[in-house]
Amino acid sequence: MTSSPTLSPTALQECVRAATAAPSLHNSQPWLFRVTNGGVDVYADRRRRLDVLDPAGREMLISVGAAVFTLRLAIRRAGFLSRPVLFPHSGDPDLVARVNIDRPAPAGPAVEALAEAIAHRHTNRRPFARSAVPAAVMEHLRDAARREGAVLLVADAATRDAIVALSRAADHALRTRGGYRAETTRWTRPARRDGVPRTAIGPWEALETVPSRDFGLLPALPPETAVFEPYPTILVLATTGDHRHDWVTAGQALQRVLLAATWQNLATTPVSQPVEVPAIRRRLTAGTEGLWAQMVVRIGYGRPTPVTSRRQLSEVLVQV
Repeated sequence: MTSSPTLSPTALQECVRAATAAPSLHNSQPWLFRVTNGGVDVYADRRRRLDVLDPAGREMLISVGAAVFTLRLAIRRAGFLSRPVLFPHSGDPDLVARVNIDRPAPAGPAVEALAEAIAHRHTNRRPFARSAVPAAVMEHLRDAARREGAVLLVADAATRDAIVALSRAADHALRTRGGYRAETTRWTRPARRDGVPRTAIGPWEALETVPSRDFGLLPALPPETAVFEPYPTILVLATTGDHRHDWVTAGQALQRVLLAATWQNLATTPVSQPVEVPAIRRRLTAGTEGLWAQMVVRIGYGRPTPVTSRRQLSEVLVQV
C-alpha cells in the first residue's frame, strides 16, 4: 500500500518562511510555528504583544491570522490544499490555528499571482498618486475579503474625511496613554530584525489629509514633510463578530486583501490607531448594523518603498 503524497518537513519550513512575511502591528511578528507530520501549528507569541496599543491582544491575533493565510497560500502554491482549524485545543489558547495538509491540487494562475505578491507586499507610508482606483479593482478587493468571511467597506467622501479626523483624534488619545512613548521607541530602535525602521516611517503629512500614525514623539527623526494625495482611498475591514475567532478571520481577510491589492500594483497602508481606541472604533461602522471594524486600510498607486526585515526562521520555529 502506497502512502498519499504530502509536503516534506523541509517544504513546510519554506511555507513557514513565506508566512513570516505577513504584516503585524509595529512589525512585531507575534507568531511561532511548529511543523508536524500532518501540517503546521501556528501559535501567538504573547511576549510580542504591544501592551499599551493592544491590551486585549486583538491586533496580535489579527497579525497571527495574516500569517495563517500566508501559510495557507504558500501550501496551496506548493500544490496542496489545506484545512485550517482555529483554536483546536481548549487547553492551549496560544495555539491559534492547526493548518492540516489535505490532498494534492495543482496551483492555478490566480494562486501563483497571489503567492507571488507575498514577497512584494509591504506597508507604504509615503504619498500616493492622485489617481482613482478603478471600480473593477475595488470589487476585486471586496471579493477577497468576502472569500475569507469578512466585509470590506469603501469610504465615501464624507466617511473618508471623518475617518481621517478620527485617526487624528485616536493618535492624540493614544499618545496620552502611559507607556506609549516607551513602547513605540522600543519597536523603532535601529539594528533590529523586527519593528519599524526609520526608513519605513515615512514623512509627516503636512496638510493632514490622510490617516497616519504620529511618530513625532520619537527622538532624532528627520523633519521630513510631504504633500500627500488630497482624496485618499480608505477602506474599512469589518467582521460580523468581535471575538478571538473573528480577529483571526479579520487577519486572514486583511492579508488576502493586501496581497490582492499588491497583485493589482497598488500600495497599501494598514491604519490601526482608529481601532485601538474603543470609542473611536465603534464610530467606524456606525450605521452599519452588526459589523465590527477591525482595520482601516489606505490604498493607492505609489512608488516602492523598502521591505521591513523579518526574524530568522530558527527564531520562529518551535521544535517538536
